[in-house]
Parts: sequence; C-alpha cells; structure tokens
Amino acid sequence: MPSPDSKINFALLRDRILSQNGKEYWRSLEEYADTPEFKEFVSREYPHEIEEWDSSLSRRNFVKVMGASLALAGLTGCVIQPTEKIVPYVNSQMGLLPGKSNYFATAMSLGGVAVGLLAKSYDGRPIKLEGNPDHPGSRGATDILAQASVLGMFDPDRSKEVVFRGDPKTWQAFSTDLRAKIEDNRADGGAGIRFLAETITSPTLIDQFNSLKAELPNAKLVQYEPINSDNAMNGARAAFGSAAQPIYKFDKADRILSLDNDFLSHFNVAYTNDFAKGRHFSEDKKEVNRLYVLETTITITGAKADHRLAIKPSQMAEAAKAIAKAVGVAGVNSTYTDNAAWIAAMAKDLQSAKGRSLVVVGDNQPPVVHALAHLMNAALGNVGQTVVYTEPFAPNSERSQLDQYRELIADIDAGKVKMLVIIDGNPMYNTPADLKLDAARMDKIPFRAHLGLYSDETAVYCHWHVPSKHYLESWGDARAYDGTASIIQPLITPIYDGHSVHELVQLFFKENFDKKDLDIVKAYWQKTGITPAASAKAAPAAVPSEPTINAGEKASVAPVSAAKASPAPEAKPTASPAASVPPAGGKTFEDNWRKAVHDGLIPNTAAALKSVTASAGFLSQPAQAVSGSGELEISIRPDPSVYDGRFTNNGWLQELPNPLNKVTWTNVGLISPKTAEKLGINQSRDVREQAGASEGVTFFNTKGGNLFSDQVRITYQGAEVAEPVAMWISPGQPDDTITLHMGYGRTRAGNVGSNIGYNVFNVRRSDALDAGFGSLKALGSREEVSSTQTHFNMEGRDLLRSWDFNHLEEEIKAGHQHNEIDMSMFPYEEHQATYAKNHKWGMTVDLNSCVGCNACVIACQSENNIPVVGKEQVGRHRMMHWMRIDAYYGGDDINAPEGPHFQPVLCQQCEQAPCEVVCPVHATAHSAEGLNDMTYNRCVGTRYCSNNCPYKVRRFNFMLYQDWDTPQYKLMRNPEVTIRSRGVMEKCNYCTQRIAAARIASEKDGRAIRDGEIMTACQSVCPTNAITFGDMRNPDSAVAKTKQDHRNYTLLNELNTQPRTTYLAGLKNFNTEMPDYKAPVFPANEKPAKEQNTGGDAH
Repeated sequence: MPSPDSKINFALLRDRILSQNGKEYWRSLEEYADTPEFKEFVSREYPHEIEEWDSSLSRRNFVKVMGASLALAGLTGCVIQPTEKIVPYVNSQMGLLPGKSNYFATAMSLGGVAVGLLAKSYDGRPIKLEGNPDHPGSRGATDILAQASVLGMFDPDRSKEVVFRGDPKTWQAFSTDLRAKIEDNRADGGAGIRFLAETITSPTLIDQFNSLKAELPNAKLVQYEPINSDNAMNGARAAFGSAAQPIYKFDKADRILSLDNDFLSHFNVAYTNDFAKGRHFSEDKKEVNRLYVLETTITITGAKADHRLAIKPSQMAEAAKAIAKAVGVAGVNSTYTDNAAWIAAMAKDLQSAKGRSLVVVGDNQPPVVHALAHLMNAALGNVGQTVVYTEPFAPNSERSQLDQYRELIADIDAGKVKMLVIIDGNPMYNTPADLKLDAARMDKIPFRAHLGLYSDETAVYCHWHVPSKHYLESWGDARAYDGTASIIQPLITPIYDGHSVHELVQLFFKENFDKKDLDIVKAYWQKTGITPAASAKAAPAAVPSEPTINAGEKASVAPVSAAKASPAPEAKPTASPAASVPPAGGKTFEDNWRKAVHDGLIPNTAAALKSVTASAGFLSQPAQAVSGSGELEISIRPDPSVYDGRFTNNGWLQELPNPLNKVTWTNVGLISPKTAEKLGINQSRDVREQAGASEGVTFFNTKGGNLFSDQVRITYQGAEVAEPVAMWISPGQPDDTITLHMGYGRTRAGNVGSNIGYNVFNVRRSDALDAGFGSLKALGSREEVSSTQTHFNMEGRDLLRSWDFNHLEEEIKAGHQHNEIDMSMFPYEEHQATYAKNHKWGMTVDLNSCVGCNACVIACQSENNIPVVGKEQVGRHRMMHWMRIDAYYGGDDINAPEGPHFQPVLCQQCEQAPCEVVCPVHATAHSAEGLNDMTYNRCVGTRYCSNNCPYKVRRFNFMLYQDWDTPQYKLMRNPEVTIRSRGVMEKCNYCTQRIAAARIASEKDGRAIRDGEIMTACQSVCPTNAITFGDMRNPDSAVAKTKQDHRNYTLLNELNTQPRTTYLAGLKNFNTEMPDYKAPVFPANEKPAKEQNTGGDAH
C-alpha cells in the first residue's frame, strides 16, 4: 500500500487539478511537474537509492493510479511543457459536439484544378484533411500538397494585416484608396487597370470579371503562373485549330505511352487512382495495364513504367514523330533514328490495343509534341474512349498565358499601366528572366496592390499589401479536372485580417462593393441555377447555414457538415452522413445550395464534351527548336515537394524526402553517372570516409557519415545561376543532361523557406522555359546535403520484390518463404491463444499499386503530430517520420538501372518483436490485439529498442523538436494523439486512436467492428489504394484475403519476427518483344513448393 504521505500528497494534487475553473484541455502530466505533490511521486517512481527502495507504490500501480484518477496520457519526456489555455465556445453551435470531430466538404485549387476535400474539424478548427470520396477530382484521396496545406493555414509567417508602404493599415483604408484610384481611371473605361492573376477556373470569379467589363471595359485580366498549360493549349490549336482541354480515362487504357508526363505525381489524384485501377491485380482481375515512358528526368511515373527510355530534351519532338509514324499517322517523318527497335515494338503493342491505348504528354513539352499526341490518339482510335475533349476552363484561353504576360510587360514599359492588382502570385520571383517584373518596371506603375498569403518578394514592392484568406478560411468555387464545379467553404474564421479575391474584385464595382465572399458566391449560383443530381432518397435538411456569432468573434457562417457515412469515427469519411442526414436537393434554390455545400460540389456541372478533328497540317510548318550554346542540355522542372516555390515555407514539405533521391531541405542538380564521372563530379572514393553506399555506386561524397555534394556554377542560355548548385548523381538521367528544379532561392518566403538552394527563375527565359543549353563549372567546394536514404541498391537481398508478370507462376515458386516459427524461443502458442480472443490487426502494402508519391508520409505526420526537425538533424539521420518510402535500384549497370522501385516501411508490428525484449523499463510492449504499443511515460531513452529494430522504423526525440510556444501550432495539433517531448521514443501504432474510436462506437451500437470501418491515416490518403488494414482474425476481411495472396511476403523473413505488416510483390508487365527485355533466370530443377502460408498466423 502507498504510504499515508503519498495518499495525502495525491489528494492535494487531485484537489489542485479539480479546483481549476472552466473547461481545460490536457496535454500531459507535465503541466503539474513543478508542484511538490507531483515531485514526490516522481522521486518515488525514479528513486536515487533504487537498491534500498521498498515502497509498494510500484511503477505499475503508479501508472494505474495516475491513469484512473487523473485520466491523463502520462509523462511525455524531460521538458516542462507550458500551460495552454483554450477558450471554448461561448454559445453552443448547432451540430457541433465539444470534443467530437466533424467533417466539412471543401476544395483546394492548384493550377486551375480543384480537388475535393473533407476537412476534419475539432472544436471549430481544421486539423486534418481527407479526400472527398464523392468528388471526381479526389475519389477519397489526396496528395502531399493538400495534406500539407493545414500547416500552411496555421503558418505564423503569414501576413497578418493590411500594409501600406510598410505601415499597418486597415481594410477600410485600403478600399477607400483603391476606389479613389478606380474613379480616376473610369473616364477611359479603365484602360490603365490590369489584374495579374494565376490560372482562374472559379465560375464566380470569372463571372465577376465578365460583369466588370460593363463598368470598366478597357481593364484587362492577365493570367500567368510559371507552371501552366500553354504548351498543351498551343498543341491543341495546332492539331484542332482551337484550344481544347483533354480529359484522360486511364482506367480504360490497357496500353499507355507517356511522353514526359509525370501524371502519377500530379495534384489531380484522380488520374493516379484511375491508373491504379488498371494496374490492380487479384484473383478476380488477372490482367494489368502496361506503361511506356519517354522522359529526361527520372520521375515516379518513369519509375513505375514497364519500359522507360531516357532521352535528351532536344530529342523529344523527333522521337515523338518517329512514334507517330510507327503507329500509322500519315505524313510524318522523323530524323530520330536511335532506339528504332524499341519504338517499333512499342508501336506494335499500342496498335494491338486500339481504342484501349492512350498517349499523354507533359506540360513542359513543346506544342508540337502535344499536337503529335492528338494525332496518335486519333490514329489509335482512342478519342472518345480513353481521351475526350472539352473547352478550356480558364478565361482568355484563345491566348497563351505567356503572350498575355508579355503584353503586360510591354504595356508597363510603354507607361500604359496606371493600376496593377496582383492576385495570389509572386511575379517578381517566378517570371521569366527576360520579362522579369523587376523593381524598375514596378516603379513605372503609379498604383500597385498585392493580395497574398505572405509578404513575399512581390508584396514589398507594392504600395498596398492585403493578406489573403487561406482556402480553409474563405468561400469560393473552382473546377475539377473534368469541369465539375466545387464549392470551397471555410472551416474557421480567418486567423488574421485576411480577405478573399472575390472581396477584392468586388471593390471595383460601383454598387454593392462591400459584399462578402459568401454572398458573392451564393449570388452567382442563384443566378446560374443549380440542377439537383438524381437523388436516391429525399431527406430533410440537417445543419443550418445561418450566421452565428460568438462573443468576441466576428460574424461567420457555420459550415455545412459533411459527416461520415459509417458510424465509425475514423472510417474514411464521406459526404453522406449517418449521424445527420444530408440536405436533399429540393424545389428551392436554398435547398439545392445547402445540398451542394454539404456535398462539396455542384451536380451536373461537368464540362460538355467538345468534338474535335485532328489535322497534320502543322507538320508543314518549320520546327521551333530552342537555340543556345553549351555542351550540356539543361531541363527545368517543378520541385517534387515545394512545386514552383509557393510552398517553400512549409516545413512538412521541406522535410519530405524527394521521392527518388530522398534529398530534403534544398534543391540539387541532377546528373547521370557517366557524365559525373567525365566531369569529375562527386567522385570521392576514399573508402575510409565512405558510408551508406557501395564502392562505385555512390551518388554523393561522404565524410564521417555526412553527405556532401560538389558545388558547381551552372550557365543556362548564356546566363549564370547566381547561387552554387549542389550536384547529385541520378541513375536514369540521360548523359550530358542536367536537371534543375524550381521553387528555391527565395529571399522572402518566411523563416522556414528563405535563403535555401538556388533560384533557377533568374535564368529561365521566355524562349527556353523548360529546356535549353548550358555548361557546368566545378567550384572546388562542397555543400552538405541531407538525405534520408544513403543506400539505393538491394545487392541481392530479398527486400523489395518486383516480379515479371510474364513469369508469374515461376516467380511465385521462387519467392516462397518458409515459416520459421518452429525455430522461435517465444511461447508462440500462448500468444495465439490470446490473439484468438481479440482483434488481430494487420496491414498489407501492395507494391504493385504503390507509386511512391509520399502522400502517406505527410498524412501520417499530420495525423500523429510528428514534428519537423530541420536540415541539420536530418543530416544526422534524426528524422522523425513514422513511415518512410525506400527507393531501390536493380540491375548491375548503374548507367542502365532497373527502377527505382518503391517500398513503404513503417513499424511492422512484429509478433516476436526484437524491440520488446531489450527495453529495460518495459516501455514497448505487445497488446492483446497484436500491436506493439509505446508507453511514453515509461520511456527513459536508452534507445535499445531502436538499435535492435531490424527495420529501423523507431524515432527518438533527441531534442525538443516540438514547438510549444507558437499559438498557431497549438491549434493545429490533433488532440487525439499524445504530443511527445524530448527523450521519448515513438513510432507507428496503426493509428491506435482511430482503432479506439471505432471500438467505442461499435460498443455503443452493440455490434462488432465492421471490416473497413477503420482506416489508418496512410491508408485513407493513398490515391492508389495500395494499403489494406483490418482484422486478420476475420477470414472474410480484405486484409485476411491479401495475406492469402501468392504475392504476399514478409520483409526480412529470415529474422523470424513474424510481422503483422506484409507486402504484395510488385509486377512489371514487360513486353517480351522489346529489345530491352530480359527474361528472369530461375534456379534449375525448381520444384513446386507445397501449399503453405507465407509465414505464421501473423502473415
């Protein structure tokens, strides 16, 4: 029994806690770490005289008492965490239950393409995003940019107030000044007014600009952003005579040819989802699609290809002509003679799948390549089957964005621009070097205003800067890839004094200039009309959309909830609720509007199809090849993580490893192994300093375990990149070709993203936006590079399986794994008796579906409050991601590698876990449901578990990585997950909070947990549905069926850890007639293995 003093002190501690007034949110026991009562408990828990300590208040009893009496998560480290006070609602909100999450449909737009989302709201603040399964642009999935946008909304570096020439002002002061300037320009119809915006597809915003023409007929809207569809639109004009928007149907294509189109990493995850449907293999579907890729820089689409050909940028147009000729396009001739056998075999395969093939082209390719693709799709009978066309969604599509911007620069130089309003763009950073909107040009404009999330490089050169609302704070609309109109609704009152683009444009009207974004968007759709979708059942409206005002807050509109279809709190949310019936489409506009807001989209708004006829007349026109000098060709691409630089200040994206080379926190230049050897780049071969890679295949220099890259000076189209460029050897890169990435070299990105990497926009010219010529000069200096993976070769180890689909039976026999459970010293039978009484959670990852897009990594970080550690700590291999995606190359020739192949690795939840037996304080233990649990308050940081983990999936808080002081980050964190502090080990736990929520819901309903009711964060975000999770004890569950798949195998099976997480081997659907095909070699006299599970009951 505890001592009387313990009881007294415990009572004092309990009384102190219970005496607090009002609602209080618990983070950990450390809020009371300074109290004498608690210190007494700590001294008994960790006494100095452990040998002589005889108190009966054991660790187990201490945890029981504290858990039962205080309902706390436990002591989470060695650092005292500050008290946090959260003010709850003063007035209760209808449909909102404190402490219970709700989901609201909204959408995020990038490059004019909207993806439907369901935002998880906890006590009125968004904390997590999921895909809207009812939205055509997401299908329930998202990508890294959408997942990381939550962090972007809570970014403390966002602009907080209206600024005039550096001084804080008000929105009223800005609107007064702006309207005075407008009146000065009304006399000539606004001839001196220019709006510079990124790609616009919002129906409401387009209508605002169209309506504004009646009052200011000479004002002009200019659209420009560095990554646009100019080449695609110009290619359509060449082939069809007018611009057209292609919409691809990858799920209907059996044979796909990509000409440098990285569609698997596109913001539009619908294409990734459709491709995965054709790639899926099961007992019911035994045919998979085949993917051919021609590209310069290795991409995840190229890595997923069955056959990939690396070519220089200058060769792509002629190679496309050669392919077009081979598939039967008349009147095409080509000078490209390389790889003739490769092209002939591929063309024959495409022709064998007429009407079921597809040719797609990347936006970075010149218009002629796009036009040739249209001809090829027509010749192959794909139009109307795997590709359809619509009118472009953006206004002024008869002209390219570059032409619009070039005219704007000419008008500025001529002194014609009197007012320039820049909307959500950063043209002083990302416009072409020869058409740069620089300080000299800005000084020629009498009135300059900027609307944006940040006070960036452009904002500081404008007279007025207005903070923009984040899309999670504003009302709006946008178009999905197929034209479906999507509703954007706010999840929270603007954190700062932000305003939306609708409110800014409304100021230019004489009447009703002070309308709010909700009124503007709603009025447009009331004028346009909403046609209800064909509904299965009519249902009464649920959550009202009336203004609700809280004490001390501005008036806001309560979002219309899109709750989940399943009663399980963490099942993949849908826009059809169970708890609250969704509003049904009715006879009135209000009914239809509420239903549209609830669902996140306007029904029946997909774009009408456009009839096109392809012509080869453009082939008679002279080719417009990029001219330049230099012994190297240089390709410029968007960065895989920070895109064109707009996400550079997002720490999650900065620390997210590049999908292929795993570099973080900077952009590097990519170079082929052969060219690097020729130029002496990264050729350090001192074996005493080498770490993490085999001799001869190192992609970087190493010293003491740290990674270093040689710095070079890059010249592109006659201009030098100002910053040194760190080089990285990239297998799969064509020789004598360098790849540079956009998005870095920012000077005013914020505390996270400023002054990192090189700025390629300063040499990117309007006549060579995507590729050109240049040179490289070694500087003799090195830069430390932080990469999360240093070993890219499996070297014959059975880690990642990629099988030849043509020899599947032989692969299955050769890949059989023997179950070593009988060799174990663990009491396995006793474990099974326990598991038989409880749920048996397990996971399967299908490597045939996984494309390595990293969405799961960011989703896990968002769900589980995983901190950002910074470049230096990543360089010390102290990254904190609970899951990683390893990339491995195959083959023997580094200049012609196989792959890379991708393998997500997370805690394997081993039934015979090596980590558990070495923990001296029993901080990691096995639950009755088979989970390897972490008890944070027991962990003392020995790191024995991490050392003994063969999968290297445990993460240790070496420092206080969590930011306890920034108020915005406190709002962002998921309250359902304990926040760890310094000195604590952490790892994946199969999203145990979601398991617990489903367990509680099922117990309340008096039923069993349904299969598929629980979806882990990584599973719910995956656009290819590569992850399956569930109860293996249920033989009819999806995960149990995957365990019986012949492709199922365990990672490091020879260690006999009996992991609950297993993998399905990937498949390559090779064309056996291709010249690069190599048939697999199997052991001679291979005998069929007897029927046996590939592992123990855990598999």
